[in-house]
Amino acid sequence: MHIFVFLAAGLMAVIFAAKSSARTGIAAPLLLLCLGIAASFPSFIPDVELEPELVLAGFLPPLLFSTASNMPVVDLRRNAGMIIWLSMAMVVLPAIIIGAVIHLVFPEISIALAIALGAVVAPIDAVAATSIGKRLGLPPRLMAVLEGESLFNDASALVTLRTALAALAGSFSLWQAAGSFVWATLAGIVVGFIVGQLVTKARRWLADPVLSTSIALLTPWTAFFIAEELEASGVIAVVVAGVICGHKATKHLTATDRNYSATMWTVISFILEHLVFLLMGLQIADLFHRAQTEHNLDFVWQASIIVFALLLVMRFGGVAIAVAGTRLTAARSHRKIRRLDATTERFNDAVEQNLIESWRAEKLQRRLERTSADIEFAQSTPITRRGALVLSWAGMRGVVTLAAAQTISVTAAGEPLIHRSSIILVAFLVAVATLIVFGGTLPALIRALKFSSPSASKSKQEVSGLMTSLLDSAVAQLGPMSELEIDGRSLSPELAKKMESRIEMMMRAPARHQQAIAQSDRELFHELQDKYLDALQDALDRERAIGAYSAKTFNAAQRRLDLFENGLDMGR
Repeated sequence: MHIFVFLAAGLMAVIFAAKSSARTGIAAPLLLLCLGIAASFPSFIPDVELEPELVLAGFLPPLLFSTASNMPVVDLRRNAGMIIWLSMAMVVLPAIIIGAVIHLVFPEISIALAIALGAVVAPIDAVAATSIGKRLGLPPRLMAVLEGESLFNDASALVTLRTALAALAGSFSLWQAAGSFVWATLAGIVVGFIVGQLVTKARRWLADPVLSTSIALLTPWTAFFIAEELEASGVIAVVVAGVICGHKATKHLTATDRNYSATMWTVISFILEHLVFLLMGLQIADLFHRAQTEHNLDFVWQASIIVFALLLVMRFGGVAIAVAGTRLTAARSHRKIRRLDATTERFNDAVEQNLIESWRAEKLQRRLERTSADIEFAQSTPITRRGALVLSWAGMRGVVTLAAAQTISVTAAGEPLIHRSSIILVAFLVAVATLIVFGGTLPALIRALKFSSPSASKSKQEVSGLMTSLLDSAVAQLGPMSELEIDGRSLSPELAKKMESRIEMMMRAPARHQQAIAQSDRELFHELQDKYLDALQDALDRERAIGAYSAKTFNAAQRRLDLFENGLDMGR
């Protein structure tokens, strides 16, 4: 009974914080954290101990899966170098550096335990940063980098932590650690890919939005636990499965299936990603009490300040290196353009002379268009100094830091680990400090930097241009309306005209497409609409793979097609 009362109170606090955030401009996670800290000290409120398994195996998989399934593959590909650097190198290196410094300043803390501390505080939690960025109009590329980094850095941190814990137990081997890291990464990718493919096929076969959504709900935990049983990275498996499911959803699932799933993941993500910050704050009083029993709190404060300062310096340095890499890539684009022009010229000559088969020519043409779009993206959307400052200042740590810290064993090599509670408290204080210092000032920083965003008219023009391109592609694929045949039946001029009118009306205002169709023509008309919908969706998928438009434009076009599809279903 008490647990249900507690959960109800927590959900009410989450709703209250979200509403207050909209009015005050303060991120809801930060409000919940402060509320939890304030509520942890009164004696009439029971102590809350957040089990690490509940976060790492319960909360984390659905949160990562939800984010990954909404992450455009083209954004991951174009920002891959920066994401890999920030989510892997800038997790492992800080863990080692922090470990070395803490061990040097406090010799009583073993190097393995100090590196474990570095591993748990190294990964950022972008929940607060992205919620602030979306509300204040942060450029899409910065949002993509933050989300991509937060998807993969937890895996790097947990594998590094696992290695440090093995060293604490006296079973460390450099080659074994390197092999474990490679295995965890590669096996996690394979498991996630297989689960994502199988789940997509199962949902398509079920052909029922309720059953399909139920399967989707199980997917993150399925990928996570299969990977963990194989001693691979469950986090990477969940992320890859999410990317696969999200990427294939438009091609293999109906609009109704996608709408059901989107609603479910929106609610689940909202509750979990906010509730964990409240639970995080509720533990502070108990952590202070435990640390007092095993260590002088002066150590806790000094170590927290050192770790916070190191993280700040390394975050700025790591982002600076990553941004320099993107600028170097953009600077080389002129040479890429020359090579691309030469390649395109040779390709066109080969096509004119029929030296390339049609299917191969289409594939090469798409690759050339994608390369051209990538070059245009690098030139038109650079990460400026203002963007680098935001990325550096978005280095908040979250509940994963605390949950990972609590996985540190109470014993080491058969002996009690006497500094465990102090290390956990240090990790907690660092996470809280980053949330308050960075999260509390990030909105003001973003406002002060005054990022520009596309005007509403320009965005509308982009969507209109994309829709026109999709219609042209569909007509090119299916042929002129007057020449179309369905099961050997030709369209009458009147029916063809109604079909053209309905498609144009659906694409512009999908809710206003009611037209009288004779009973004898309805089956033929519905089949034709289905053909056009498939052709439009195929064209959108091709354009999305090329990436000549922004993710926002593609999402707007997808919503129109989904409304188109829903209108067809309602008209049957």
